[in-house]
Amino acid sequence: MELRERRLYRSTHKTFEEYCRDRFSYTYRHVNYLIAGSVIVDNIKMGTNSSQNESQDEMGTNSSQILPTSEVQVRPLAKLEPQQQPGAWQQAVEKAEGKVPSGRIVKDVVQQIMERTKVPNTYQIGEVCQILAKDNPELRGKGGCWGIVNHVGEFSCTVKLWDGEYTVGLQHLKSFNYLPAECEQMQVICDRISRVYSDSLEETVKSLLQSLGKLSRPYLTAVEEKLLSLIEREYGLIDQSPQTHRQ
Repeated sequence: MELRERRLYRSTHKTFEEYCRDRFSYTYRHVNYLIAGSVIVDNIKMGTNSSQNESQDEMGTNSSQILPTSEVQVRPLAKLEPQQQPGAWQQAVEKAEGKVPSGRIVKDVVQQIMERTKVPNTYQIGEVCQILAKDNPELRGKGGCWGIVNHVGEFSCTVKLWDGEYTVGLQHLKSFNYLPAECEQMQVICDRISRVYSDSLEETVKSLLQSLGKLSRPYLTAVEEKLLSLIEREYGLIDQSPQTHRQ
């Protein structure tokens, strides 16, 4: 985490991804899992230290002393809020009879907690939401992006971004609370961007479209409208959508 945040890899590599591959033989996704896992372990330690009444089992073993030994064991805890993670880990330790629990046991405990504490999904189809990555490796590069909800599930929503659809947990979504007309306008913008976007585009064009995918307002400026229209014409797309910028 320190290497990434302080950009210490730049002395030898252009990107953190390349550094991890050459230095550790790790994929970027695996490194993100490790970083996220370390944050969860810190949460477990803090929760243990702040506990006033530590329970002991019949053998006299303090279950709060049992800490994770691998990232896989704590990965399911990423679905919970930080303050819930220590308690969930202790429940998993108890289910494992005072031993280090497997990832499967932790996953079962997390699922039970989510069932008990689930909050009704109040998102609606067509609503515009922002993605909150929160160290979730599966949302790498999508933090701060906006998208359109096109399917509402029990614990997640399917959200359309400029480059495709993603199933996102409720804890990783934040509504912009736009008016219905503004949501419709953002839907038009999203459709326009997704029609032209592809991995084969020039990097400058991709960067522009990605920046539009992180707007924090429900409209394009006059300059952004002109740039998007230029890209559409350049790639042979005829736009017949209504005006989407403010004067």
